Amino acid sequence: MKHNSHALPVNGTRSGFSYFKNTRNCKRVVSKDTAVSLTSWLKTSPLFAFNLVNRDRWVAEQAARLPAGTLVLDVGAGSCPYRGYFAHCQYQTQDFVALAPGQLRDGGYGQIDYICDAASIPVAPTSFDAIVCAEVLEHVPEPVKVVHEFARILKPGGKLILTAPLGSGVHQEPHHYYGGYTEFWYRKFLSEAGFDHIVVEANAGSFLFYAQESIRFLRNTRPFALKMPLVAQLLWAPFWLLLLPILGALVPVSGTLLDPFDREQRFTVGYHVTAIRAGSGTREVE
Repeated sequence: MKHNSHALPVNGTRSGFSYFKNTRNCKRVVSKDTAVSLTSWLKTSPLFAFNLVNRDRWVAEQAARLPAGTLVLDVGAGSCPYRGYFAHCQYQTQDFVALAPGQLRDGGYGQIDYICDAASIPVAPTSFDAIVCAEVLEHVPEPVKVVHEFARILKPGGKLILTAPLGSGVHQEPHHYYGGYTEFWYRKFLSEAGFDHIVVEANAGSFLFYAQESIRFLRNTRPFALKMPLVAQLLWAPFWLLLLPILGALVPVSGTLLDPFDREQRFTVGYHVTAIRAGSGTREVE
């Protein structure tokens, strides 16, 4: 028989203090679980985290196109959130250093095979069939050298799967060197490095760009989390609360509905890029 911590005493009554204490503890657990569930949902909601959701979906689609046994290097792998997408491949990882737990996505640091500079990976030329590099180029001091290194270690016909922001706030400091990359950067420097069949796709358009920025604004200007005098924070708090339903709900919802009609996509959070290592006599990896 399982022990029941809420069993009644012998006299058939429960202590009022004991009941109150257990109820209060239960409420604390429920509140904590609810907060964790809400935070988890916000991080994976297409409405409030479309950038991450779209990017993960795109990387998963690219991974699914690779044949079983493909030798893949994940550059700047961090906590290796994409390991599962490449379960059918021979998946290896690179990063330059272990980050602090607070800087990582989804917990602990993943197993890293090559701890080194992304511009100088200690492997022989033409070692890999595919490279995935997601949201990393803004963190390397010399990104042009990095894409040349990708060309060196990819086999002819090998596939590069690449994403980076077009505009982002400072993060993972002090290792954040560039605000973002345009479509023209990819086409120029990937071509010069020895890639062809370059495909550049915007990750949504202007409406979702501003939806993301409205949420970022609310997050970065939370009352009493700012380094401002207390009086200024007290004055700001009611305005922040007034803006909350507009910037936190109305703008993201309307942005999600309207963004499919943005054909130009001149303002975007970033690009999803694929390119093929040029070379004759080798079939493209797909």
